[in-house]
Amino acid sequence: MPILDNPHGVAAPVGAYSHVARVDTGAGALLFLSGQIALDDDGALVGPGDMVAQATRVFELIGALLSAHGATFADVVNVRTFLTDMALLPLYGQVRRAVFTGPPPTSTTVEVSRLFRDGALLEVEVVAAL
Repeated sequence: MPILDNPHGVAAPVGAYSHVARVDTGAGALLFLSGQIALDDDGALVGPGDMVAQATRVFELIGALLSAHGATFADVVNVRTFLTDMALLPLYGQVRRAVFTGPPPTSTTVEVSRLFRDGALLEVEVVAAL
């Protein structure tokens, strides 16, 4: 049975969903993190128009969610990224490479016309294996 979680120390999600679904497998666990956008602790968008600032904040949030479950970026096995402008991919990649310093996880990146929050340039969700 999955455990749905909104860990302390990470701002509550916007809307009716959980940040993390943890599925214990008997030999470990899988963490499914919901898509994260660059929101500060008060729910305001970080770095409007600035891919580096937004990507940095998104990975800060993901790192905090992983940490709350005893995981790190080294445990991430899949990343799904939604960008509003594929031309910004190199800037996103610069931040992502600073976070994933070992073998890269599997990945899907798609361009979308917009995200649910005006000004959000990206949304990132991950799966981690413990």
